[in-house]
Amino acid sequence: MSDQTDKLKIAVLLGGIGSERDISLQSGATIAAALRKAGVDVVEFDIAPDRLSILDDETIDVFFPALHGQFGEDGQLQAILEQRNLCYTGSDSAASITAFDKVKCKSAVAAAGVPIPLHITVSNEDTVTSIAHRIAALGYKFVTKPISQGSSVGVNILSDIFKASETAIATFNEYGSCMVEQYIAGKEITVGILDSEPLPIIEIRPKTGFYDFQAKYLDDTTEYLFDTIDDSDLVKNLSNLGVKSFNASNCRHWGRVDFLLTEDKKPYFLEINTLPGFTSHSLVPMAGKKAGYSASDVCMKIVNAALKDNNVKV
Repeated sequence: MSDQTDKLKIAVLLGGIGSERDISLQSGATIAAALRKAGVDVVEFDIAPDRLSILDDETIDVFFPALHGQFGEDGQLQAILEQRNLCYTGSDSAASITAFDKVKCKSAVAAAGVPIPLHITVSNEDTVTSIAHRIAALGYKFVTKPISQGSSVGVNILSDIFKASETAIATFNEYGSCMVEQYIAGKEITVGILDSEPLPIIEIRPKTGFYDFQAKYLDDTTEYLFDTIDDSDLVKNLSNLGVKSFNASNCRHWGRVDFLLTEDKKPYFLEINTLPGFTSHSLVPMAGKKAGYSASDVCMKIVNAALKDNNVKV
């Protein structure tokens, strides 16, 4: 292992096989450019389950996954890196598995005392009638979503109980899993985590009314706002809940925790993203900049956290 930053060699792992492959290619390219600007030697590699040759390169000091969704955030790649005893950035395989499974993750953070929306899970024995009966207790508006997908893939918001039930069945059939969640009206809030510390809070205001894939990555009208909460105690509480949620899922190095904040200032945990995007629309580098960190600073903080975990000084 190298002991000086300018001698480090980092492999940015990008692309992959997930539904967000194109976004991963953008994230990886941005991360690689930021690391090069920091003065390290960078290799970009489009990785897949049948394309792992970069892992045999003994000159690589740190592997930096920049994948989204399947084989990136679900713990599969992390397990391979661990089996090979390689130093890599981001949450380990166990934490990645927990965070990628929305039900497991909600259970973990709820056990830590973080408020979560009510939900039910769909099984292959369910019918439209049985789901409608079960979700009646959730209220009058519902969110259907796959349990293990990223970036709002397959998410729908519905007011009609039977339409919600039909959509839940369709989602289960398409993705192999589905949950129906209580709809919480409120502001969309995100807390970036960088090397165990919370970054400035961002409020997300999509013009479409829903922060879906289009709003996240393609729509230039989505607003990302800082300092929209004027209650300093609430800001501190949200930051603390972000860190608490992150730690409850045993995540590490960096990530993003999403909340809904109701009009009466009650926060509800939504999910953790263990490998957030790093594109022009992405929130962790945006929050890092607000905190005074360049993209290179953010990436090097992540790298140094990984090196520290492997007892390597730089």
